[in-house]
Amino acid sequence: MDLQLAASAAPLLGWAVHGSILTHRLASARRDPLTGLHTRAGWTARAEHCIRRHPDAAVLLVDLDHFKALNDTHGHAAGDAALVETADRLRAWCGHNGTAGRLGGDEFVAVVRDLAAADLDALTAALHRPLCHDGTLIPLAASVGACRVAELPVSALTDALAAADAAMYAAKGRGRRGSRPSH
Repeated sequence: MDLQLAASAAPLLGWAVHGSILTHRLASARRDPLTGLHTRAGWTARAEHCIRRHPDAAVLLVDLDHFKALNDTHGHAAGDAALVETADRLRAWCGHNGTAGRLGGDEFVAVVRDLAAADLDALTAALHRPLCHDGTLIPLAASVGACRVAELPVSALTDALAAADAAMYAAKGRGRRGSRPSH
């Protein structure tokens, strides 16, 4: 009888291990390997959930300024360090109030439950602090665009991202320093 039980349990154990491996792979696919932030797919699911639950939610887009010049001048290792540091600063700013993600390249995104409770100026200041890499201080700069979802005609993530993108490019137009909420 014990042999029969063991024989029937073996396929179940195999499926459990297989399921665990697939779950791990799916979770890994939703995280950026360099920064540890959510990828677009992982972040989007969290952002849509946040927008549905929190009427004062806001979506932010962050783009590093002069990133190509940083890579060309200081090397790709410094560029990677800048991306990791930016991710860490954005993650710390979001805290328990939101979720950060990396869209790719030097583009980051965040959703926060309440932009009024989050200090946008503090984020901008943090993203403009220099990075110490291999004993060299590397200047960092980022443009930030924000969209309060409640100000949109329809509370849709795609519309919030488009408005935050427009606000980010407006911030870039003001000398690549600062942040701008959309209106």
